[in-house]
Amino acid sequence: MLRPRETRDLILTSFDLEISPAAHIDWSHDVSGNAIAMAQFDTKTMVLSIRSCARVELRAPTWPVFPIAPAAASYPFVYSPDDWTDLGALAVPQYADETDRLSRWVESFVMARPTDTLSLLKDIGNGITAGISYQSRETEGTQGPLETLDRGWGSCRDFAVLFAEAVRTLGFGARLVSGYLFNPLGNDVGSADSGSTHAWVEVFVPGAGWIPFDPTNRSVGSTNLIPVAVARRIQQVAPISGSFHGRPSDVLSMDVRVDVADAGAGSSE
Repeated sequence: MLRPRETRDLILTSFDLEISPAAHIDWSHDVSGNAIAMAQFDTKTMVLSIRSCARVELRAPTWPVFPIAPAAASYPFVYSPDDWTDLGALAVPQYADETDRLSRWVESFVMARPTDTLSLLKDIGNGITAGISYQSRETEGTQGPLETLDRGWGSCRDFAVLFAEAVRTLGFGARLVSGYLFNPLGNDVGSADSGSTHAWVEVFVPGAGWIPFDPTNRSVGSTNLIPVAVARRIQQVAPISGSFHGRPSDVLSMDVRVDVADAGAGSSE
């Protein structure tokens, strides 16, 4: 999953995928609408190289205004029957919380009932950043929400999982997003140089639709965010996955390089 998702705020102007050794590639879309490239190989190799290059035009405003439906402007609100059915598991917590610890934690951000919906979501994101320290982590896997609360630190994907689970506990539909962070000023958390891979969350609010929340940087909206894949669980948006046949003595290693650069006014590559 390397092809950026086109949205109202992102136009994909070009995309190129190079794989060595030569592979037979089949394109499809998964249940979430992500573009999937399935590569099959006919020859043996000592090295697998996958290079993707995309040029996109970012159109998201720095200070977005979300046309939230009047019925959803205050929390709690009720999704329409169709929305609730279609959101399905996206509105259900995915991690066990037998003692309701996460529920009690997120309830501390609900100042009143009713309360402003967008302000509540912003407060939860800001609360994660204020209470959890960011720490880059190259190891495989993602911390569960309670694990992140206990440790008091996490990476961007840990922040995203905690935020998604917290808002799901309150009844919101949420999905995890994997993509890239364009950081031309070098002042965003979770980015090396001008950009890097990144993870954040989209919450479905009637009228406005899917609103991006980046708890790592306390930001709302898709400014400087380049989405590639969305899913119910963070494990479903791994950029590259697969299997190989080899010997137990084979040495395995992986090198990843991400370059996100300004390719001209209003566009990123």
